[in-house]
This record gives sequence, structure tokens and C-alpha cells, in this order.
Amino acid sequence: MQAGVCYYPEHWPQSKWAQDAQRMVELGISHVRIAEFAWSRMEPQQGQYDWAWLDEAIETLAAAGLKVVLGTPTAAPPYWLITRWPEVMPLRADGTPWQFGSRRHYDMSSPDYRRECARIVSVMAERYGQHPAVVAWQTDNELGCHDTLPSYSPATRTAFQQWLAAQYGDIHALNTAWGNVFWSMEYPDFSAVSFPVNTPTDANPAHLLDFRRFLSAEVASFHGLQVEIIRKHSPGRDVFHNFMGFFGAFDHYQFAKAGLDLAAWDSYPLARTEVLALPESDKVRYARTGHPDISAFSHDLYRGVGKGRFWVMEQQAGPVNWAPWNPTPAPGMVRLWAWEAFAHGAELVSWFRWRQAPFAQEHLHSGLNLPGDGYSPGGEEAVQVGAELRQFPAAASQRGHVALVFDYETLWFTDIQRHGKTFDYQMLVFEYYQTLRQLGLDVDILPRDADFSGYALVVVPTLAVVDLALVEKVSTSQALWLFGPRTGARTRNFSIPATLPPGPLQALLPMQVIEVESLRPSLTPETTLAGQAGTAIHWRDHVRVAGDVQTLAAFADGWPALLAKGNVQYAAAWFEPKLHLAWLEQAAQSVGLVTTRLPDGVRVRRRGEITFAFNYSDTPCVLPIPQSAEWLLGNNELQQGQLCAWRESATAVQR
Repeated sequence: MQAGVCYYPEHWPQSKWAQDAQRMVELGISHVRIAEFAWSRMEPQQGQYDWAWLDEAIETLAAAGLKVVLGTPTAAPPYWLITRWPEVMPLRADGTPWQFGSRRHYDMSSPDYRRECARIVSVMAERYGQHPAVVAWQTDNELGCHDTLPSYSPATRTAFQQWLAAQYGDIHALNTAWGNVFWSMEYPDFSAVSFPVNTPTDANPAHLLDFRRFLSAEVASFHGLQVEIIRKHSPGRDVFHNFMGFFGAFDHYQFAKAGLDLAAWDSYPLARTEVLALPESDKVRYARTGHPDISAFSHDLYRGVGKGRFWVMEQQAGPVNWAPWNPTPAPGMVRLWAWEAFAHGAELVSWFRWRQAPFAQEHLHSGLNLPGDGYSPGGEEAVQVGAELRQFPAAASQRGHVALVFDYETLWFTDIQRHGKTFDYQMLVFEYYQTLRQLGLDVDILPRDADFSGYALVVVPTLAVVDLALVEKVSTSQALWLFGPRTGARTRNFSIPATLPPGPLQALLPMQVIEVESLRPSLTPETTLAGQAGTAIHWRDHVRVAGDVQTLAAFADGWPALLAKGNVQYAAAWFEPKLHLAWLEQAAQSVGLVTTRLPDGVRVRRRGEITFAFNYSDTPCVLPIPQSAEWLLGNNELQQGQLCAWRESATAVQR
């Protein structure tokens, strides 16, 4: 468990660098990320490099004993580049180009831009790849941020057509797979296929889905291009990318296969709470703390993407600048967020940023230091974290109690055809995750093709496509599998399965979804689950049961609500939170998991023999801690923004 910081030496006089480095060490920082937006300083003119400043910055940090994380500067091409190759600029759906003067102003499919990226990364890696202080590389920065992933340029169209040709081989196969006989949408050849935008009414959902798949592959190959260069010139260093929270424009699991030693992500709990589709009551309550499961969800997701390894590359250290409202964190929260990341297995938590910039777009984005130096309130809490880390024992990783499946293609399927205004796949998964955390359970978020052996409970909030490989996995599993509504609702080509949903899952659970309905707020079908009365919200499947399937619960109007056979249960609706809580609690206990309904706003997480507890609530709480516990941080009386950690012997840890 180590602390880092994001630093921009090019923003500050060189006379400050050595003092900054020394203060970082005093604060307990070990890693410093630099250079990810500095292309114009590295190469002021085409082919004319200025490395003196970066040489000095790296040497200054290294002399203080700091480890350097180098970011490739490809998120911000300089003015001379887009002037020399104007086709590098991405195009909006209406054909107008984005403008210079910000960041992410490039077309990922542009051959010219890929060539220039390969060149600057090669020169950087050749120069610094073997430097003993350089321990890791970050490719680009927040790929797809600001809705910049789709570019509707000629280069992107050509690349999309080539991708389709490779996928289908024959235009007749594409027309059949997409159902293009509908509305006379049949194409004569691949060169006729363009983007699924600017159509009078809905674009073909299969066309939209394949465009999303293509874009995801483009992002992975863009990253992979840089990884190959870095590995050649800088062997033995970690290579990663800094992802974002609740961002699904590309498949992060697919991305990881293009070359990733660990997953990193950028954690901004207050802003993320503000922009997500959470109930207004939650946004009000957690405005200064962040929702208690917002950052935890991404910690667990990216630990899975990184196959057990993840960093927080940017950790909020005070108010930020990009949400609709940007309050200051409640006292203690900057410290709490860092420790919660460590509790979920983070190897490194890196603060954003060292010093608040007094200029440009982010001058209202705080840092550890004020613009004129001196710690900010968040910086003071970072000092405390640094001191605590020096004394904290090593902690092993620990597998969660429950596996929760997150699937990027399911996100795309449901985004393309929500069928109901309030059906949001990420929020459905988040509600299941939140419920499991309220029960005191540790969660591993995994892809559909993960190894689920060893888990007693696997939760699949929904999965658009069920294939035979998954059915085989479930049928041979010792776990209880819980599936949510819309599971198996489509084939890979965005068609309804010939046997009706849930498709191949019917081999294990003989039932059919014969119609579906999205529920406006005034439609609230009633049911009772595990002794708890409540309603469905947002969505309901109308199910016809066959064979020896059990109906564990039904709605008041007679439609089944919860079905079961063997080790499979199927929820035919999106249930309100209290029903999810009762159902998941009963399911967890039925497979021998120990559950505890935690106080509202309080969460726990285990890491080896160490248990952490965090209070996001404005209500104080007293936790029932075993008398044999060895206190490592705090105590069992938690005010808002406070945390504690204790250690038990391995035999005493509940699993």
C-alpha cells in the first residue's frame, strides 16, 4: 500500500521542483505521475525535441527517492500536428470537426495520428525506458472521456467497413445477421455501410451494436500499439491505462487483453455521485461524502479488469470542477476515500493533483497544495494518510464472498434499446452491488467468462446473451446462481432467441418470457419476497413456466416474480431495494454466507486478516467488534468521515 501524486513540472518554475519533490517524500509519497499532457513541450515543432526540462524533472524526482510513472502524451496533440494533418481532428455526427484548444482532439482511427503517436511514444520510451526511476507507463489519458470516442470521419468509416468485412466475410451474411430485409435496409457491399447516425427514426440496433463493438476494438488496438513500443524499449515496467468510473463506451476486459499489467482508474466520489442516476435523496444525503458504494464499485470492477491488481491513479483531494455542483468534502473524507481504496486491494492511491493550478480549465480543481503553496484541507488529510501508511502492516489480498457479473456488451444492448426511460444497466448492477454491501459481504466484480469456482454465490443482474458455454459453466457449478430480468433476451446479432428468452438458459430453468413491460412510476406490481412485501420498478418480464420450475414468489396479478430450479434462480423484474435486500440476504444465507445488515451509510471491507469499516452517514455508529481485535486504525465509534481497521487471526475471519 503506497501513496502517489500527479505532478506537472512544466506548469511550475524549475526552481520549485526540488522543494516539491522533498515535500512529497515528507508526505509519504512514493510514486509521481508526470508528462501525460506535455507533447507541446516535448516537441515544440515537428521533429524538434526539447527533452532538457523532462530530463531535469525526472532526475529531480529520482534524486529525492521518488519513483516515476510516465504518461504518454497522446491525449493532447500539439497545434503544429493538427495543422500539418487536419484530418487528425475528429468529426461530430453532423460532419463538423472538433476544434483545437482543449484535449482529446484526435481521431483514433486516423493512420496519420497513429503514426505520430507511435513516433512520440517510441522516442520517449527509447530515452527513458531504461531509467531506474521509471517504474511504470500510463498510455494516453482517460480514453473516450468527454464523449470523444466516436469520430465520424472518413478514416473511421473506412476502418469500420474493414472491420465488418473481417467479421462477416460476405455482405449477404451481414444483411442476414442485421435483419436488413426489414425496411429495405439491405446493402450491396461493405463500402455502402456508413455510421448508424442521422437516420429519420431509429437506426438498426444490430448496426448500432456492431459500431460499438468496432469502437471498442479500436480503443484496444490504439492502446496495444503503444504497449508494444513500451515493452520493447522499457521491459519489466508496469503498463496500464487510467480508466474512469461508470464508463462503458468500450469493453475494458477486451482492452486488458491488448496488454495491461494492472488496471488503474480515476476516483472522484462527489462528482460521480452527482452525475449518476441516483435518487435525489441519496444525492442530498451524500453530497459531501459521495455515495458509500460509488468508488467501491469501481475498485472491485477494476480489480477484476486488472486480474487482481489495480491502482487509483487520480484520487479526489478536495472540490473538483466538472460536476453540476462541486461541494467541498466533509471533514475526514479525503482520508477515508484513500483507505477504502486500500481496503479493496489497491496497491497505490495517487492524489490528483500536487498543486492546484491557478490557470486554464482546471483552476477550480483542487490539489494537495493551494496555488500559492501550503497544504489544502485535503492535503492535510493526505499528510495523515502518509503517516498512517508508514505504520500500517502489510495486508494480503482476499477473494470476495460473492461474484457479481458485469458485462459491457449487455450495457450496449440495453443502452441501444432501453425500452423504458428509466432502465439503466449500470444502475441495475449497482443496486445489486449496493445490496450485497449493505449485507456486509465482500464482492468481486467479474466478466462472464471468469473462473467462478470457489464462489458459493454468483449474481448476474442481467445478461443480454446467454450462450452454451455459460450454461455449461452454471450446470457444473457448485454455486447458487441468481439471474435478473432481461437475461438471455437477445442473440449475439440482436435478435430475439427462436425459443424466446432466456434462450439457452432454458436447459436449466424451463421457462419462457412471452412479453415484457417497462414500468412507469405509477405502475408498481406488488409481490412478497422472503417475507418482505414490495413492488417491481422500471421493468418486468411476463413469464410462462414449464416443467418442474418452482415459483418462489408471484405478483398480485398472477405473473411469476421469482423462479427457481436446482442451482438457478430468476428474478422476473427489477425489484425495489427492500425486496432485493430480502432476496439476496436469504440467498446468501442459504449457501452458508454470514450476512450482517449494516447501519445505514456504514460499509466494511476485508483484506486478509484485516477488516476496515467506514462511516459515510451523518449518524454516529458503534460497531460490535470482537474483544480479541487488534486495533490498527481508530476504534469502533465512528462519526461521519471516520474509519477504523482491526486485525483478527486467520481462523477468526468470517468467510
